[in-house]
Amino acid sequence: METPEVGELTPPNRTLMGPGPSDVHPRVLRAMSTPLVGHLDPSFVEIMDEVQELLRYAFRTDNQWTIPVSGTGSASMEAAIGNVVRPGDAMLVPTNGYFGDRMASMAERAGGEVVRVDAPWGEPLDPAD
Repeated sequence: METPEVGELTPPNRTLMGPGPSDVHPRVLRAMSTPLVGHLDPSFVEIMDEVQELLRYAFRTDNQWTIPVSGTGSASMEAAIGNVVRPGDAMLVPTNGYFGDRMASMAERAGGEVVRVDAPWGEPLDPAD
């Protein structure tokens, strides 16, 4: 089989108006194009120390274990629920779409007692509920 010929990836510039992916600031794009270093490289450790310091500042915490974790929005939701919900804790979960159902499932797996506030998919929740 012959190797297909393809050009360099050059996607057009777009203003993204949906829920994700979202536009990335040019400064972030430049940072993403810098050389890679391994996780054991001394410069990586220095960078990670700075990132942790900035995260502690952003989240107003002194917790030394504040670290960035790469992942999807669902991964962050799982991490938050897994670190906050304990068996028997009550958790109020809006279930009016896919992610609400997913959040309820995560809370149940963490042992939480899920209190659902239901609405039809895509419809706003009624604050009285």
